[in-house]
Amino acid sequence: MKTHLVWLRNDLRTLDNPALYAACQDPQARVIALFIPTVSQWQQHGMAGRQAAFIRDGLRLLSEELQHLGVPLLIREAEMFNDSIEVLYQVVEQFQVNALFYNYQYELNEHQRDRQAEQKLNEQGIACQGFHDGTLVPPGSVLTGKGTMYHVYTPFSKALAAKLRQELPECYPAPQGRTAPKDISADKVPDFTPMAEHYDQQLFPAGAREALRRLREFSLHNAADYDKQRDIPAKKGTSELSPYLATGQLSARQCLHRILRDNPDALSGGKGAVWLNEIFWREFYRHLLVAHPRLCRHQPYTDWTRHIEWRKDKKHLSAWQQGKTGYPIVDAAMKQLNTTGWMHNRLRMIVASFLVKDLLIDWREGERYFMSQLLDGDLAANNGGWQWAASTGTDAAPYFRIFNPQLQGERFDPEGEFIRRWIPELDQVPGKAIHDPWTWAKKHQVTLDYPQPVVEHKKVRQTTLQAYEAARKQGQNSEE
Repeated sequence: MKTHLVWLRNDLRTLDNPALYAACQDPQARVIALFIPTVSQWQQHGMAGRQAAFIRDGLRLLSEELQHLGVPLLIREAEMFNDSIEVLYQVVEQFQVNALFYNYQYELNEHQRDRQAEQKLNEQGIACQGFHDGTLVPPGSVLTGKGTMYHVYTPFSKALAAKLRQELPECYPAPQGRTAPKDISADKVPDFTPMAEHYDQQLFPAGAREALRRLREFSLHNAADYDKQRDIPAKKGTSELSPYLATGQLSARQCLHRILRDNPDALSGGKGAVWLNEIFWREFYRHLLVAHPRLCRHQPYTDWTRHIEWRKDKKHLSAWQQGKTGYPIVDAAMKQLNTTGWMHNRLRMIVASFLVKDLLIDWREGERYFMSQLLDGDLAANNGGWQWAASTGTDAAPYFRIFNPQLQGERFDPEGEFIRRWIPELDQVPGKAIHDPWTWAKKHQVTLDYPQPVVEHKKVRQTTLQAYEAARKQGQNSEE
């Protein structure tokens, strides 16, 4: 009997899973699934413990769904990515696997691992079939007229939309159920100790079914007005689907098909287009990662920014991490992150700008800290967002664009509703005064249990501009 093996990674779902669907097309083949947790590698890469727990819970639900399909899920642990190749080969030998099916991963280490695994299996006569799954279209298929990767988002998004209007990527159904192998039992999903940490399971329940439920609800009720609600952190105006996308409990294709079902003109700029742009940004950063692998090594996209002289101020970095900068909107955002593992997108831009351009701390410090906390940690999106904020990346914010944290709070949380939710120490400060609580406290002779601002925005803005300008000149001189 033929045996097909599905190697699961960031694709923890039975619906719209190209590798699983293809493996199940032969009714005569028995199908088994395999997941190889590499906890030591995850820790080395700084993955959040709460994300490991989210993956664990998603796996447990997936195992139940696979059992209903007659596909047992095996769990075989390995220390590092390279070790997983040997573990994979052991499973192939143990169950006399004839063909391997898997969905591509685009990060550098994962890509190299997959090539080595394919080479080893091909040498033994094992057929390997890989599928594009983490993107709407294959990386490298949306290029400029010169055949190169776009380095500006807007023309990339227009080209992608045009490509999708011509042909939508297929959304695969769940495979048909089959008789489960009598001699193979599903493994118990381990706890991923000592790494896994608690996360709010009510805020983000794991599982592909929950992801689809949220997608349907958001598409029907919120996507059309997303442009009006998305920047207000006190409102539930965003989809909050990023943890499911990051771990593969939901696919970008499912998002695309659902949004077009409820908003047919989204690809042409109609209702739903602004939210679809968020999916396109995710796509852009993943395509960039493939075109420029150095981004996986945390190198800046814009070369001259390597010359920026960053400050190594541990106290300021710690204040930012703990939400004790003295800037309410920044501190509330960081407390949201530290507590929930998620942060509103507008707030991500504000806190990133503050770390890099108010504190002049290396953007990579922020990138690492985010990954250590985020339930939706994703290398491409996280790196792309941080490089955008730091003006070091492709299509980044101009280096002289520096958010004023107080004005950002006044604009997007005018009455301080979000701030009060996360900083109860400021609850006595009325209305708009919450964005400058020290002026109000001084005027009313009130003592606040809240830190003084760690820096004065106007002063540090000039210092940051000078640092960037000096780096740009140094970069120009080195090219001459």
